[in-house]
Parts: sequence; C-alpha cells; structure tokens
Amino acid sequence: MTVMTPPPPIDQEDEDMLVPHSDLVEGPQPMEAQADTAVSTVENQPVEDPASSRFTWQIENFSRLNTKKHYSEVFIVGGYKWRVLIFPKGNNVDHLSMYLDVADSANLPYGWSRFAQFSLAVVNQGSNRYTVRKDTQHQFNVRESDWGFTSFMPLSELYDISKGFLHNDTLVIEAEVAVRKVVDYWSYDSKKETGYVGLKNQGATCYMNSLLQTLYHIPYFRKAVYHMPTTENDMPSGSIPLALQSLFYKLQYSDNSVATKELTKSFGWDTYDSFMQHDVQELNRVLCEKLEVKMKGTVVEGTIQQLFEGHHMNYIECINVDYKSTRKESFYDLQLDVKGCRDVYASFDKYVEVERLEGDNKYHAEQHGLQDAKKGVLFIDFPPVLQLQLKRFEYDFMRDTMVKINDRYEFPLQLDLDRENRKYLSPDADSRVRNLYTLHSVLVHSGGVHGGHYYAFIRPTLSDQWLKFDDERVTKEDMKRALEEQYGGEEELPQTNPGFNNTPFKFTKYSNAYMLVYIRDSDKDKIICNVDEQDIAEHLRVRLKKEQEEKEHKKKEKAEAHLYTIIKVARNEDLAEQIGRDIYFDLVDHDKVRSFRIQKQTAFNVFKEEVAKEFGIPVQYQRFWLWAKRQNHTYRPNRPLTPQEETQSVGMLREVSNKAHNAELKLFLEVELGQDLLPIEPPEKTKEDILLFFKLYDPVKEELRYIGRIFVKGSGKPSEILTKLNEMAGFPSNQEIELYEEIKFEPSVMCEHIDKKVSFRSSQLEDGDIVCFQKSPPVESGQQCRYPDVPSFLEYVHNRQVVHFRSLEKPKEDDFCLELSKLFNYDEVVERVARQLGLDDPSKIRLTPHNCYSQQPKPAPIKYRGMEHLSEMLVHYNQVTSDILYYEVLDISLPELQWLKTLKVAYHHATKEDVVIHSIRLPKHSTVGDVLLHLKSKVELSHPDAELRLLEVFYHKIYKIFPTSEKIENINDQYWTLRAEEIPEEEKNLGLNDRLIHVYHFTKDTSQNQMQQVQNFGEPFFFIIHEGETLAEVKGRIQKKLQVSDEEFSKWKFAFLSLGRPEYLLDSDIVSSRFQRRDVYGAWEQYLGLEHSDSAPKRAYAANQNRHTFEKPVKIYN
Repeated sequence: MTVMTPPPPIDQEDEDMLVPHSDLVEGPQPMEAQADTAVSTVENQPVEDPASSRFTWQIENFSRLNTKKHYSEVFIVGGYKWRVLIFPKGNNVDHLSMYLDVADSANLPYGWSRFAQFSLAVVNQGSNRYTVRKDTQHQFNVRESDWGFTSFMPLSELYDISKGFLHNDTLVIEAEVAVRKVVDYWSYDSKKETGYVGLKNQGATCYMNSLLQTLYHIPYFRKAVYHMPTTENDMPSGSIPLALQSLFYKLQYSDNSVATKELTKSFGWDTYDSFMQHDVQELNRVLCEKLEVKMKGTVVEGTIQQLFEGHHMNYIECINVDYKSTRKESFYDLQLDVKGCRDVYASFDKYVEVERLEGDNKYHAEQHGLQDAKKGVLFIDFPPVLQLQLKRFEYDFMRDTMVKINDRYEFPLQLDLDRENRKYLSPDADSRVRNLYTLHSVLVHSGGVHGGHYYAFIRPTLSDQWLKFDDERVTKEDMKRALEEQYGGEEELPQTNPGFNNTPFKFTKYSNAYMLVYIRDSDKDKIICNVDEQDIAEHLRVRLKKEQEEKEHKKKEKAEAHLYTIIKVARNEDLAEQIGRDIYFDLVDHDKVRSFRIQKQTAFNVFKEEVAKEFGIPVQYQRFWLWAKRQNHTYRPNRPLTPQEETQSVGMLREVSNKAHNAELKLFLEVELGQDLLPIEPPEKTKEDILLFFKLYDPVKEELRYIGRIFVKGSGKPSEILTKLNEMAGFPSNQEIELYEEIKFEPSVMCEHIDKKVSFRSSQLEDGDIVCFQKSPPVESGQQCRYPDVPSFLEYVHNRQVVHFRSLEKPKEDDFCLELSKLFNYDEVVERVARQLGLDDPSKIRLTPHNCYSQQPKPAPIKYRGMEHLSEMLVHYNQVTSDILYYEVLDISLPELQWLKTLKVAYHHATKEDVVIHSIRLPKHSTVGDVLLHLKSKVELSHPDAELRLLEVFYHKIYKIFPTSEKIENINDQYWTLRAEEIPEEEKNLGLNDRLIHVYHFTKDTSQNQMQQVQNFGEPFFFIIHEGETLAEVKGRIQKKLQVSDEEFSKWKFAFLSLGRPEYLLDSDIVSSRFQRRDVYGAWEQYLGLEHSDSAPKRAYAANQNRHTFEKPVKIYN
C-alpha cells in the first residue's frame, strides 16, 4: 500500500554516518524496477509535480523476507523517480540499512545530478512518538545514486514485537523527499563566501565540531588558549593545550577546512571513539574541566571560571520558626527544562520555583524538629558567558528509554535576567551588575534519540549577520533561520490547493536548539576582543607555518606528478636485508627500496648517472632488469633492458614496462663484483642463460635468508652447481643439499622439490625464479624440528597469525599476544590460550569474536568447537579480518556449560522485605520444578513445607505463572524478570466463590500533554477476594499485608483497571463483581490498582532492559 502526501520542506542536515550503500557497484545500476516513462534530459529542472512529498510504504510479512535487499515501488517527487531501498537483515551490520535511491539512474543521460533533502522513518505503530526518523541531504549522481543510513536502527529493536515497530508482521516506512535546486557543494568556498572555515568530520564528531566553533568564536577564550604555555618539543597529539592552539590557529588563518584528529588524539581517543556520537553538554563540561586543570599555575589560570562560572544558592526556610539553611553552589552551565515551558523565561521561572515541604514531607530543622518549610534556588551571580543547556532528551519511565522532546521552545535575542524586580536573584546579589544578555550562538540537534546531526548558528562579532557552521561548510544565514526555525514544535505546510477545503498538514520539526550561548552586554567589549598573531607563541607560529609549507610542497608535488616518474631500484643489498625479516615470499618489498623522482623527458642514460652518484657504481657496470607480475601474482625480475631501451626517455620506458599506467617504474640493479669485491662489467647474457635467485633455509633455527644469485645454463643441471651453492652457504663442498622451487604463495603456498639430475629447462625454471635449499636431513636423525623442510616452513609462515587476546571484562585493553596458525583448530587455539594463562583445563576457556565495525566483542561467544579453524574465528561478515579475540575463564568446562541453562531468579521472602538474586544453572532439559527444588536448598523459607512458584514479571506486571512441568530451555530472563516466591497457604485452599486477582501499584503521569497515562511501579502481587466483599474490607486486608501506616494508607486510591483505564472504586463497592471468573493466567490486563506516589528511588537509565540503548560517557583520557 502506498500513500503520497505533501510533506514539510525538510530542513534537517547530514547525518554523521551517511554513506551510499557499499553493496552497489559504481555507476548506473540495472535496477529491478525500470522507469515507466522517459525522463527529461534537463535533469536539474523539476517539472510540475510537487517539489516535496511524503511516501508511505507498508511491507507485509516483513519477518519472512528472505532477500538481501528489498525495493519499494517507484514514486515521483519534483518530476524525478525515486524509491526506497532496505536491507531487512542489515547491509553487513546488525542494524536495518535504509537508503533513498534514484529509481531510473540506469537510463539517465551522462553527467546527471539531482539534489534532495529527505528523511527516512520506521513508524512506531504503537505510538508515533517513538518513530525512528533520520534526515539528511545529498547530491545524487552517477557514482552515488543512492544515499542513506547503513546503521538505521538496531535489528534487535526492530524485530522486538513489544517495541511497536512490527504490527501483524507489517512494517511501515515513510520517506519525506524535498527536491531542491542543485547546490555545487564541492566548489563552494566557505572562506571566500563568509571569511570563516569549517571543521572536518572524523566520522561522528559533528557534536564536537559545533562546540569547538562556539568556543573558538569567544575571542577571550581563544586568547587564553593561545597563552597557555607550550613548548616546541611538545607534540600536538600528546598535549591538549598545543592541539587546541594548533586547531584555533588554523581556524583563524587557514583557507580550507581544518582536521580535528590531532585534538582527538590528544584526548586519548582512538578511531572507535571518533565514530561514537556523544553528548555536546557532556563534552563541554569535560573539556572545560580538563582545560581548567591544565591552566592551573599559568598566566591564564582562572579563565574558565571568569568566563563561564556563576553561582546559585539552594535554600530551605522554615515558615513557622526562624530557621534558614543555605548552600552556595557554582555552575558552568544551566540545564533548563523544555517540557512544559514555552520559552527561556518560563524555564527560569521553573528553576526558581518554590517547593512547599509539609505533611509527610516536612523538613527536619536543627533544634526545631519537623517543620513546614519552603525550598528553592536563587542566583547569586551569572557569568559573563552564559551557557544554557536545553533538556531536549528525557528518560521515559513508561517506555524505559530516552526520548527527544521536539516541543516548541522560544528563546530571545536579548535575555533580561533582571526582569520583574530581579526575581531570579538572591537578595545578596550585587545590584550594580546589569544582567542583560545578547544571544551569541545556537547549537542545533537535527534528528531523533537514536542519532542525528549537530551544527551551530553563531554571530562571531554579535553583528546582525548570522553564520551556520555545519562541519566543513560555513554559510551566511538570516536571523529567522537561526532563531525562529530552531524553536522546534510543529509547522503547518502551506496548502497546495487553497480553493479546496483541505485539512492543513502539520509535521514535527526534528531540528531544534539544544544549547544557547549568551554574552552579557556589560562584558561584551572584554569578551569580543581582538586576537592577532601577537597572542600566538613564536614556536607555534613557526611550527604551523612549516606545516603549511610542507602541505603546499606536497600539493605542488601532487599537481606536478604527471610530469615525473618514480623509479624504484632494488639491489642485492635490499634482498639480503629484507628476506627473512620483513618478507619471506618473493624477493623484495618495493616500498622499502631507494626511489628516485625523475622528470619523464629525462634520458635513461642520464638517470644512470644519478644512480652512479647515489650508489657509487660506475654507469658501465650497471645492468637494469624490468620486474614483471606473473599470472600467479608473484613479482620477479623478467629481462634486462636492451641498449636501445636505455637510450629512451624515462617516461617512454615506464609506458613500455607498465601496463597499469601508474607513475612508477620498478627495476632490479644487477651488479657483478670481481675478486676484489669491486664492481666489474656484467657478463653477456645469452638466451641460454637463466638468472636464478637463491634462499637458504635452516630448519633448526627456523631461518630463511637470501644468499645470492647465479646465472645457470638452461641445459645444465642443478647437480653442477651444488659446490657453488655450498660455498655461498658456508657449507663443506660435499654437503648433501635439497633444492625446492618457490612457485607462489597466494592463495596458497606452492613449493616443489627440484630433481638435481634434471636440466633447469626441463624443470621449467626461467629468469627471476627462486630456488630455496637446505641441508639434506640425515637418514636417522634424532633431532626433531617443527618445520623440517622448506615447504612446511613456508606453509607455516603463510598461515601464521599474531592474535591479540583481551579479557572480556576489559575489552579495550590487550592482555597478551600469541603467534598462532590460521589452520589451528578450535582445540589448538584454546590449548595455547590456557597454556598462556597457566590453566590446566583448556575447556574452561570461552572465546568471543571481535566486531570490526563497533570495535567491541560480538554479542554471541564461539560455541565449543563451533568453528573449525582460527581463520574462521577472525573473519567478520566474510569480508574484514580481525586480529583480536576475547577470552573468559569459566568455572566449569564449556561443553558442560552448553548443556546447561543459567537463569537469574529474584527470590522474594515471604515475611521479610529482602529480595535476593540467585543464579541457577541446570541442564537445559530441566523443568521449572527442578529450578524451584534447587532454589529451596539455597533460600530461607518461612516454614519447611513451603511451596514455591516462579513468575514472569515485566514492567511491574505479572504476565505468567510458570507450570512446574515447563522446560527451562526456552525461558528468557534477559528482558523479563523471573521472580520466585512462596505460595501463601490461603491460595492453596481457595473457596468455590473466591477469586485470585492481580494487584498492581500505579501513578498517573501528569507530565503527558495528552490524556494522563497510567504508570505502574513497585512489586505486583496476587490477592484473594471473597464473594460479596466490599472495597473497605479488601483495603483492610491489603493494608495489613503491605504493612502501610494509617496516615500514608489514607492517601491511597483504589481502582479497577482494564486495558489501562482506571475506574475508581468506593469503599461500599463489591470488588468481586468487577472481575470476570477466569483462570489467573493471562489476567494481567484486568487488575486492582493501588494509586499512590512512588517513593522508591528511580533506577538507573536502561538498567539491562536493552543493551543497545547503553551510551558510553565522554572521556578525555590525557
């Protein structure tokens, strides 16, 4: 089913991890759904269709889709054909992957492009509030005909029925597309257009970029950073002050966008940290704290406090006695409520709101006992630079997840905190200070709680001109864009057909202000000060100018690269140095030999003179060989250059030798040495002569080394050169040796024995071939070698793998490294790990593979003998190979453990308030009865004959009593709580007209804008009600069971709830008449509700309900 509606003009910006999906090849694709009609060749001029529309795609039987990728039908926006592309099981990631695709890219004319802003969404069919939506913009072209989000949302959330994204196995996807005039993004020059430059995004660092730009554009702060003491011996990657100075200097004087890698390295971050999106507010706080520490004892000590520190006073004042308690606290930023507040002033009103402490909540005043009191906050002083953090993200206890508040929230250009007779300020505040502020910057978050993009609107000089800093791009913007359009809330789309009575289309704006920076008017001249080169340390200027010159030099080299050829010259010395150390196969690593940068028109003979100067080898004694890549992917000297070729230019010679047309020419320099070890003229080479290279293998030392080269006759036999080889190896002349030809090593090693009695030509040996030899092993040798011959050693070298092992408890730290073979089986790998750990039983080792994308352990460990070879354990999604494995030491062997099921059971004592979590491990075929029997031996019972039951509890409701015969193998304790308790004696003897009902605690969420929602809390329980029993009688028994005081119990309300709707009961109501006669199983949707305030402390966010919502805190390690 498809629905088209005109949507908003989307104003959201690039998501951090946006990529064209890598599964598609470059260039136009033969798409499954072909274009129905011809497309205008004037590709960038949309025709009459609306320039923006919403497309809704309902995918039925979603979980049964078995294709890797799945396309929607074609829809038209702005005269162009589009479709949505999804990867239902992820594009090589454990997330749903989703992209917007140009449907007819295969048929479009050469050079086409189109620009669109769009959002993609997976609709939450339970509550639209939890819909996952991500926005971006892209210029589509022949190379990037699709664009979107590889990690759109976790598959675990998508396929979790309770989350509400799948309903009746139907998934609903929305795409809002707005076609825009093509913006030439690549040729745009921020410096030229605005006078400012942007910051490069390292992967997911837009949140950091927006904050850094804001701080940089507070000139007083920038000046203080420049004056932090650093020396010319400091390295930016190890010094936060120097890295920040370097970054600010480049922002001030560079013509192009600036990289932030040095700064993040100085934070102690690795690549993974740079791809984790964090919170701007948290980074701001951590960075300022770090700088405050680094500034101590320097000329700029106290700058952070002078700029950003304000103070407020927490007070409690008794109403009936003369007693007041106050506590002064400092702040660097203020967190303001957005929910329920229309603007900044309303948030400040709420901040200083007076709370009454009375009734049960009285204040205990020293020497006066419990007293009615009022509690509140007043400000003592505000800082010159006021940072306001808007609470756009809140924890939703109903959903046990974070949600973004997109409500409209206004903020003024001028903020007067002295308003209404200085009501925000303490009587002790300095009345001479005028707290009138001007807006300096607005940091914006575009997107939802699962991810998004950050950028900033800043007025660097507080003029009327606003600038938008969006990573690398800086643009001029008007005031409306910076202020009103960042208020959030809903916006109404203008009607396309005013003559018709259309319902106006409203949409939520997902881009809104997240942090505001105000500067006090009286401090404006001090803060917006002049910062010039005199503020920058001399060593820093010299260093950065040198960096700039090197950059320019590289740029010039790159621009002139087409005029030059790089000639890489390998010599005998290179082979001897590298073989057995850096390399084992082939002859040389060409990246580690001497290279010459020679102009293409230079005659080769002139180049030989340069070689003579470099190596001290006269021109007449030089003979150069061309290297050739063979069909088996080896690289060997192929033939010497002819005298005619040596008269050519370097450029012509490169083209002759190199069909790949890269700028390199690879040569081998053959130099013959006389008896005095001085160069002599090389011998004449005939067609009969073959140049062979020789490596010597020592099986005792497990060493392979290069020992030289020899010209042999094709008709000759290896037996004729044995004496010469022994001499080269330093062996006795009559030493028996075995010869092998090293043929290839990819994808597998090929090394064959050479018959010494067969001619070289018959053995198919040719120029550039490699012969490996070793002593012949004695017939009866007692000496055992791991790799007794050349083939076994080369096989070992080819398959060896250094693996970094990390403890699963410390997944970011290498514990130890082992050199293993990729061919090792499971048992061999764990045996080596156990040996390293000094463990007698290798079966207690459990290994977990590494996720190369998240740089974390994969969720599922490797099963016992679940993978044949080490190579399989290190492969990630059949593509990327890792060198990391995680280990843990179990208390029992892994084979045993795999036959066991471990359950975490919370045992609730019958008479005490204790709740103890027990970890119970039993064979998988065990039953719930076995669990309860095992539990009885571990817990304290109220009496020896007590019987236990096992319940499934989720979000403070009882969903199931497990039958004792149920197998434990399929019980899931990851998301649900398993609760064990004694069965009360009265429940065992239910009368004919008695009912067992569910009783739950609840409160109503008054913060919801719509109807008040019921929110359960506390421990649910079963309760017996008797026929004809009134609520008053039931209440008495419940009060006794829960042991609640009369005063507290008098505030409780009682209601019958069905499907979440409360129907309040009177004391005279007959309770049993409300409950249908039914088995207790599945009766959780009807219950007796106890409404009262939840006095228990709120548990930490996402405490194990869903590991995917866990977000790491920002850390700066240095």
